[in-house]
Amino acid sequence: MTTRRASAGGASTLPDPAIRIAEGSLVVLIGPAGAGKSTFAGRHFRPTEILSSDAFRAMLADDEADQRVSGAAFELMHRAAAGRLAGRRTTVVDATNVTHDARRILVEIARAAGCPAVAIVFDLPEAECRARNRQRPGRAVGDDVVARQAESLRRAIGRGAFAAEGFAEIHRLTTPAEVDLARIERVRAVRRARPGP
Repeated sequence: MTTRRASAGGASTLPDPAIRIAEGSLVVLIGPAGAGKSTFAGRHFRPTEILSSDAFRAMLADDEADQRVSGAAFELMHRAAAGRLAGRRTTVVDATNVTHDARRILVEIARAAGCPAVAIVFDLPEAECRARNRQRPGRAVGDDVVARQAESLRRAIGRGAFAAEGFAEIHRLTTPAEVDLARIERVRAVRRARPGP
């Protein structure tokens, strides 16, 4: 597993699998369908901290796979994220977030609240994601969708997009073993002044 602070020169291998998260951060999970983001979130964060795009679709359409309500679902999720961050509550966004536009909105929400945005990137082999995705009852997407998402992620990693987009820290997991061994350590937040107009 590698981690990178956006202000640092380059990525460095961690001596342990700890991912340190300041209380009140916006944690953005990034990776293709089937990468294990929801399982990871459920293992390491409280249910009230997790905002899942699937859950918001289910809330609106009684079906978490109903893509017709995705626009409204994401709008609600963004409002919920802004509300939680205004109260300095650690907030985890569980969606693919493989496109620049998806991440840009989230970083802007964090910046407006004066909170750091932390990226946890699930850069697992595409074949692993496809195999896991097929095992998700009622939530599986096509292999072609997973392939497009994986390609978007590879392009973002290749051009160093996450630091440029404003993430305070970037943690990249590249194997299922790294995902399983990773642990979250919560640290005291350093309060930042809200940005001016």
